[in-house]
Amino acid sequence: MSTTDDKRERKEGLIEFYTSYSDLFNFFCSNTTIHGAIRLVCSENNRMKTAFWAVLFPGTVGILYWQFGLLFGQYFSHPVSIGVSVNFNELQFPSVTVCTLNPYRYSAVREELKELDAVTEETLYKLYGYTFSKKDQQNSTSHTSATEKSRNSNPLFNKKFVLEVLNREASVNFSIPEKKGNNGVAKNNPPLQNQNWQIGFKLCNATGLDCYFQAYSSGVDAIREWYKYHYINIMAQMSMNALADDESNPDKADINNFVFACSFNGAVCSKGNYTTFHHPMYGNCYTFNSWEDGHEWSVSTPGVESGLSLLLRTEQNDFIPLLSTVAGARVMVHSQNHPVFMEDGGFDIKPGVETSIGLRQEVFQRLGGEYGDCLDGTEVDIENLYESSYTQQACIRSCFQLIMVKRCGCAYYFYPLPKGASYCNYNRHIAWGHCYYKLYNEFSLDNLGCSTKCRRPCQDIEYTMTAGYATWPTKASKNWIFNVLNKQNGYNITSDRNDIAKVNIYFEDLNYRTFGESPAFTAVMLLSNLGSQWSLWFGSSVMSVVELAELVFDLVAITLIFSAQKYIQWKNTESKVNTDGHQEPNAHNAISNENHQEFDSLGVNFAFEAEDATHSIQSIPSDSPNIEMTTSFQFDVVADISPPPAYDSLNLECSSLSQTIKGCNAECQCSRRLCEINEKD
Repeated sequence: MSTTDDKRERKEGLIEFYTSYSDLFNFFCSNTTIHGAIRLVCSENNRMKTAFWAVLFPGTVGILYWQFGLLFGQYFSHPVSIGVSVNFNELQFPSVTVCTLNPYRYSAVREELKELDAVTEETLYKLYGYTFSKKDQQNSTSHTSATEKSRNSNPLFNKKFVLEVLNREASVNFSIPEKKGNNGVAKNNPPLQNQNWQIGFKLCNATGLDCYFQAYSSGVDAIREWYKYHYINIMAQMSMNALADDESNPDKADINNFVFACSFNGAVCSKGNYTTFHHPMYGNCYTFNSWEDGHEWSVSTPGVESGLSLLLRTEQNDFIPLLSTVAGARVMVHSQNHPVFMEDGGFDIKPGVETSIGLRQEVFQRLGGEYGDCLDGTEVDIENLYESSYTQQACIRSCFQLIMVKRCGCAYYFYPLPKGASYCNYNRHIAWGHCYYKLYNEFSLDNLGCSTKCRRPCQDIEYTMTAGYATWPTKASKNWIFNVLNKQNGYNITSDRNDIAKVNIYFEDLNYRTFGESPAFTAVMLLSNLGSQWSLWFGSSVMSVVELAELVFDLVAITLIFSAQKYIQWKNTESKVNTDGHQEPNAHNAISNENHQEFDSLGVNFAFEAEDATHSIQSIPSDSPNIEMTTSFQFDVVADISPPPAYDSLNLECSSLSQTIKGCNAECQCSRRLCEINEKD
C-alpha cells in the first residue's frame, strides 16, 4: 500500500460512536444480557411482536424503577426494629426513696401559717358554713387580732387573692384553653359535667388589666391548691437560717422518728446506706442505696428475703391539716443517679397494711441520630438544674424553670434554683402567680417546646412493679408487736395500727429483659432487595446495569454530536449568506479548517472525502503564463486528533501541476493557509 493510501485511510479514534440511533439500538438489543431486549431485533419482521415487546420492555423498566423508588424511600426513612432478649444475671438493686407525706411538723411552722390558716377558716365558713373544732378554734383565735391588723397590708388578704365562688358567666373565662389535634378534635377538653366550674381564685398582673382565673370542679381541690399557692409564698419568704433551726429540717431530722426498722438481704441497714433531702410537699425523704453514699446493693437470689424491708411510722397527729391530706408514706423506686420526682413516679402506701412490691428490670437501648430522637444529654442545650445524670423529666423541669425565671423574674419554689435567681413570693413579685399559672397552661399544652427539646435517653433502666397488700399486724399479734415497738421506738400503743406501715421491695426473679433497637433496613438489605427486583423484572446481573449506563451515555454523546454538526452547518450557511456572492479560494479552505477544529474539539475523528481541486482554484485565470493546468487536481484533508491536536499545517499534493505555484514550495506545502495565487506576473 502506498504512502498516499495510508494517509487516506481513516484513523481509528479513541472513542467512536454510532452514526445513527438505529445502529445503536440494534447493537444494544442484539448483544445485551438483559432478557427480552433481543426480541425487539429478532421480531422486526413481525410488527405485532415488535409492538408487544416495544411496549413490554419499557413497561418493565418503569415498574422496576418504581420498585427502586419504594426501596430507597424505605431505606432513607431509617426504620428500626426492636429486639427483645431475656437474660439471667446478678442484678443491681435500685434506689428506693421514702417520704413522710408531711412537709413540716405543724407544731414547728404554726406561727408562720397562722394568718393563712385564719383566712382559710374564714373562707371555708363563708363558702360551706364549716367551722374548725374547738381545739383548732382556740389555736386560731390566739392570733385573730394579728390577722385583723395585717388584713389591709398583707397581699394574702387582698381581694384578688381570695378564694371565691365565681358566677356562671365568669366561669367561661377560666376554662382550660383547647388544643386542637391532627384530626381537629379538641384536646384537654373537660367533660361536660365539669364545664360549670365555679370554685376558684383570680390572679392578675401588676397593672390589674390582665387577669387569669384558676378554677376547679371540686371544692376540695380548689381549697388545697389555693392553700398551697399561699404556702409556697410563705416558705419562699422564710430565710435559710430559720429553716436551719427547725427540728423538721432534713439535716436535723432523725431517721429513727420515721423508719422503725430497715433490713436488706437479711442485714440491718446502717447510716451509710441512705441519704436524706427535703421535699416542699412530701417532707423529709430518705433514699436507700443512693449513688451518693458510695454503696451498691446487688441481689443474687429473688424473693422477699433478699429485698428491702422497711417498717415506717405514719403518725398523723402533727400533719398540716389543710396541706397534708393523705396518710401513710410516699415510695418511689428509681435507678441510681436519677433525680427523684415523688409527685410523678411515686406511690402511696396505706397505714396498717403490709405492702409488697415485686420488681422486674427492663433495659432499653435506643438508637439516636437519624434512627430516633433519643439523647444522651450532651446534645441538649438546656442546663440541667439537677445534680444527676440526664433524664427526660429532669430536662423538662429544668426547661420550665429557666423559662419561668426569664418571663416571671423569679423561680418556682418546687424546682431547683438557677444561679442568680430567687424564689417567687408575692412580697417581692406581686404578680408571679398570674405569670406562673399562665405559663404552666402553655407548658401543659407543650407550647413552650420543652417536651420537643427534651427526648428520652438512649440508655435507660426501668422497673415494672406488681403490688400485694395485707393487713398488718393481725389482731392476734398486734399486742405483742406494739409493745415491742413501744419499748424500742417509743411507738404509741393507743394509736392501734393507724400510725404504722410496712413495705417490702424485692425482685420477683433475676430474669431481666433488654429491648434493643437496631436498623430494620440496612445497606446490605437494600442492595439485596434491589438485586431481587432486578432479577425479577429483567433476570440479569450487575453487568446489565453497566450496559444500560453505557447505552444512556452513548445516547447523550451522539445526540450532542449530531446537534454540534447541525449547528456548524447552520453557522456555515449563515456565513455564506452574509457574503457578496464572491468566495475566494482561501476562504473555502479556511472554513474547512474551522470545521475541523470544531469537530476536533469534540474528541471525534472524522474523515472528509476529497473534493474536486478544480473548484478550489476556480479563481485562477486560464491564461496565466506561470501555471500549466492539467485535466484534474485532487487533494486529501486529514485531521489528526491524537496526541495532541495540532493544525499548524495542511498537506497538499500537487503532483498534477506541471510547475509550482508562486508562493509555495515544490511539494505545494503552505503554512496555516492555502496557497495564494498570484494573478499578477
